[in-house]
Amino acid sequence: QVQLVESGGGLVQPGGSLRLSCTASGSIFSVGTMGWYRQAPGEQRELVASITSGRLSNYATSVKGRFTISRDNAKNTVLLQMNSLKPEDTAVYYCKAGISTGGPYFDYWGKGTPVTVSS
Repeated sequence: QVQLVESGGGLVQPGGSLRLSCTASGSIFSVGTMGWYRQAPGEQRELVASITSGRLSNYATSVKGRFTISRDNAKNTVLLQMNSLKPEDTAVYYCKAGISTGGPYFDYWGKGTPVTVSS
């Protein structure tokens, strides 16, 4: 069994910052690309940022320059530092990771952590 658990969401004023954390646990042999997605009410889930095991990162255009993704391979953890937050960043943020338990890689998802940007 593999679990991804996110933390760090909450309510923040426009212009503020939050740091999201996601840790994978269980019968893990190897972790590949990890990423953050978000889904606003009535919208489709979209990629926010991803990072490979070699720490190559990719960002949605809407968050470039404001968000930073990083990872700690020893702890199977991915972080998302979110600065200069805007109301349009309001969404439930989900962590996804490609994980091998000894065989092929499969995608696993966390349950999400809500982020609300409002004054």
